[in-house]
Amino acid sequence: MNNNALATKPHYPILDGLRGVAAIIVVTFHLAEPLATGHLDILVNHGYLAVDFFFLLSGFVIGYAYDDRWNKMTIGGFFKRRIERLQPMVVLGMTLGAIGFYYTDSTIWPLIHTVPVWKMLLVMLIGYTILPVPLSLDIRGWQEMHPLNSVGWSLFFEYVANILYAIGVRKFSKTALGILVAISAVALAHLAITNGDVSGGWTLNVEQVRVGITRTIYPFFAGLLLSRVIKPAQIKNAFLWSSLLVAIVLYMPRIGGAEHLWMNGIYESICIIIVFPLIVYLGASGVIKTQRENRICKFLGDISYPLYLVHYPLVYFYVAWINNNKGITIVQAWPYALLILIGAIILAYATLKWYDEPVRKWLRKRLA
Repeated sequence: MNNNALATKPHYPILDGLRGVAAIIVVTFHLAEPLATGHLDILVNHGYLAVDFFFLLSGFVIGYAYDDRWNKMTIGGFFKRRIERLQPMVVLGMTLGAIGFYYTDSTIWPLIHTVPVWKMLLVMLIGYTILPVPLSLDIRGWQEMHPLNSVGWSLFFEYVANILYAIGVRKFSKTALGILVAISAVALAHLAITNGDVSGGWTLNVEQVRVGITRTIYPFFAGLLLSRVIKPAQIKNAFLWSSLLVAIVLYMPRIGGAEHLWMNGIYESICIIIVFPLIVYLGASGVIKTQRENRICKFLGDISYPLYLVHYPLVYFYVAWINNNKGITIVQAWPYALLILIGAIILAYATLKWYDEPVRKWLRKRLA
């Protein structure tokens, strides 16, 4: 069967736009991170929750796009389409990380100058598959699943959720899916409240894989459930209001401080379990009235995934610069941070047009 025949459903343009808004906030989070002393005082304090928002968006879109197509599509056909969508940028993101790797040598990563080229290339090739790199191949020293491009960890869990959906959860009734979502919401709240936040999931050990799975299962399958149960309304200015909500949630300062970590955990639980589904409902219900708003949503949606995959290789240079110049303040750093943000957006758009779209088009023909 030609799987291209399935690609006929219209997009939710506002949800595309929200993905772009969240991706830009992720970049600002990673640019603010090295200027902080720890989790408590990062300027973009809850920027990491964008990943949980991405998972929820992904579950919603997967349910909308594929739930009613399984009578025309095999599991293999589903995975071909997901690989075609996700892997080209994974390969490019890991390649960019490899190109910049030795140029980011800094005392913050004392291992870099000791790593032989063959080992770096092996890590890159494993990265191309998005399978986690074992700790024995931690060539940067941050215990990341993907030392050449840190954000790869969330793509690994995205694939885990896609596999679970395809091999079984897609067959769940609304009731069964609701039970799964309720149990995973309790697990998520427990993680957030006991740890003080949900940050984590990027290291290949038992504790961190548990964090990654917990962060993935609730939002992804809550998004899937949402796609099955909501009846979108007609809401005006939905892109504006939902974008503001995303920004407020992700830019909210840390709550409770070091003395009351549980308070921040409650905040994050409420955001992921209640506020994020509300935002997706708003976005799915929104009506775009002008061509300008439509173009903005399309642009943000188009660059969101490339931006997520290409920004961190640039951030490594920025982190090394801050570490090599102790005492850098936000006043001194912000022009460079802004330059990297703008550069990452330009790079994302260039890779979209000159690499991602052409490669996906080629893959679509080969995998059809």
